[in-house]
Amino acid sequence: MYLNPQINKFYPMRLIFALLVGSFLMSSCQESAKKVQSFSTGEKTSESIAESAAPSNQSYHHVIIKEFLQTSSYTYLLVTEKDQEYWIAVTKLDAKVGDDLYYEKSLVMKDFKSKELDRVFERVLFVQNNTSTPPTATSGTAPKMAAKKMPAKVNKQIKGIKLEVAKGGISIAELYKNRDQYAGKKVKVRGRVVKVNNGIMSRNWIHIQDGTADADNYDLTLTTQNVANMGDVINIEGTVYLKKEFGAGYSYDLIIEEAVVK
Repeated sequence: MYLNPQINKFYPMRLIFALLVGSFLMSSCQESAKKVQSFSTGEKTSESIAESAAPSNQSYHHVIIKEFLQTSSYTYLLVTEKDQEYWIAVTKLDAKVGDDLYYEKSLVMKDFKSKELDRVFERVLFVQNNTSTPPTATSGTAPKMAAKKMPAKVNKQIKGIKLEVAKGGISIAELYKNRDQYAGKKVKVRGRVVKVNNGIMSRNWIHIQDGTADADNYDLTLTTQNVANMGDVINIEGTVYLKKEFGAGYSYDLIIEEAVVK
């Protein structure tokens, strides 16, 4: 067979070029395959647990209790979810190691200090809508569980409380009745402590009543760095906030923040 000398001259070079291109393409395919495999099997970080969406057929997380710490109002749980381990906080419950827990929403708190435990959690999730039984998926989504707000209004007005208004202050009934007038302003209120939740979101949460009411608004919630005990009669001064949102479904129509307890 006759080959043109000019073509024959460049044939080895073309062969080498073709081999190099083929080698490059094969290497690129292998590298892409490695990347795809790494992406599909990569482990989730602790941050991704809180931030990532739940599977499409469920809106809850399933965790197993590994360790727990009790306080007067909250239970702190070290839990495992698949191959991850992290801390969550729930309204106080009778926890046992090995128990299953399911939850929907959570509020991430970093460098959170529990005064009762005298411990700083590098990262803890305050969990909402937790249950010990698995929710049943319906029409591709999990049913809504009963909402839990932190801390909730006292269920009933305490009888026998009848206090005089603080000097230069207002009553709880007056505050609720004219809430728009007081929004964003400092007020003074006197009341008896009917509920206390300390060390939540770096605040102490105190509920007071003074015996007055505007419709069914008789319980006033305030946050403070000060401490008060159940049954104490206290004078407080703080700023009124309306429609206050704390995230993860925690909201108040009216609350007093940055209060000073006297």
